[in-house]
Amino acid sequence: MLSIKNLSVHYGGIHALRGISLDVPAGKIVTLIGANGAGKSTTLNSIMGLVRAGRGSVSWNGREILGTPTKAIVESGIVLVPEGRRVFPNLTVDENLSLGAYARSNKDEVEADRERVFKLFPRLKERHKQKAGTFSGGEQQMLAVGRALMSKPTVMMMDEPSLGLAPLFVGMIFDIIRQINAAGVTVLLVEQNAKAALEVADTGYVMETGAITFSGNGKDLLVDDRVRKAYLGEV
Repeated sequence: MLSIKNLSVHYGGIHALRGISLDVPAGKIVTLIGANGAGKSTTLNSIMGLVRAGRGSVSWNGREILGTPTKAIVESGIVLVPEGRRVFPNLTVDENLSLGAYARSNKDEVEADRERVFKLFPRLKERHKQKAGTFSGGEQQMLAVGRALMSKPTVMMMDEPSLGLAPLFVGMIFDIIRQINAAGVTVLLVEQNAKAALEVADTGYVMETGAITFSGNGKDLLVDDRVRKAYLGEV
């Protein structure tokens, strides 16, 4: 269980997170939806230790991790697929995947997980010696997810995985999210495509200007008038 309580973050004079609280139960898909600037990415970066929180708590399996170095958080089983993919363009697929497993020492297990990634993304196996910078956005997103899986995560956090992708790749990415979750990985998803995110989510949280305004079952939020009007383009 990943539990965030009363988390606050300031960027200078900007109050980016205003005491938010949310729970990510083991084995579930939880999504954060909201407009640009709502604080969704800041939430993920705070959990990973990439942004310093002013106050609050981030508890992972009953242990406080707020203030813990990012490397230790990754080693504990939490990994982030960042917005914009952030693959290493001058490195090959194999090299990018190896970097995802940098904290692991059992080479046989690492290679077994590499093969699992290739089974999930056959296109990566076909091009495993190709530099990531030559890939399309969708292919780079596959690689970013594969690289995260190489850390053998318990919780995978994904920041805008469908951003800028062609419709074909958007559908593929959400299918992959389902498969990753079905394999036992808990998912915390930040996504502007509210409809697709809520369709896969067990629980959804709606963020506005640094605060969580309401939450509920993913399917229930899909038919909530507030969500439909604000995020699904319906009236």
